Amino acid sequence: MVKFETVIKKFASKGEKTGWTFIEVPEKIAFQLKPANKKSFRVKGKLDTHEIYGIALVPMGEGNFIMALNAAMRKAIQKSKGHQLSVQLSIDEKVYELNVELMNCLKDEPTTFAFFNTLPKSHQNYFSKWIELAKTVETQSKRIAMTMNALAKKCDYGMMIRTQTEENKKLKGL
Repeated sequence: MVKFETVIKKFASKGEKTGWTFIEVPEKIAFQLKPANKKSFRVKGKLDTHEIYGIALVPMGEGNFIMALNAAMRKAIQKSKGHQLSVQLSIDEKVYELNVELMNCLKDEPTTFAFFNTLPKSHQNYFSKWIELAKTVETQSKRIAMTMNALAKKCDYGMMIRTQTEENKKLKGL
């Protein structure tokens, strides 16, 4: 396990990462976790006292990595851009398992399932984790239905979310 102090940052404009809140993991620290690695990998540990697991470190070039801090993580640590953060990390070897209900639905729709299987594992995980983050059974069911509809139309996760956002704006008359 490696331990270090860092400051929370936020991308202003950085392509697909625009608006991300993140921490930097310098090459020296990443090398302690996974020597000579230049690809994304998963870690577990603590941000201050908040436990994390299955979180990706994303390469940013020259050996450095970043860890995105999603809204749930920021809420748990009660910190944002500019705040100091104590970090403890180790390699997370656990393999993520896709949402069982989603997989059962996909198995009933062979064409949709075939498209789902063409997506990179990380993109499959976006759908599954979004479903799992639902706080109620009703919301989880709604998200599974949205996912199935999007996949049937050969949409990836990002396209599904953008389409839903546009539809919501139209309904509100924006």
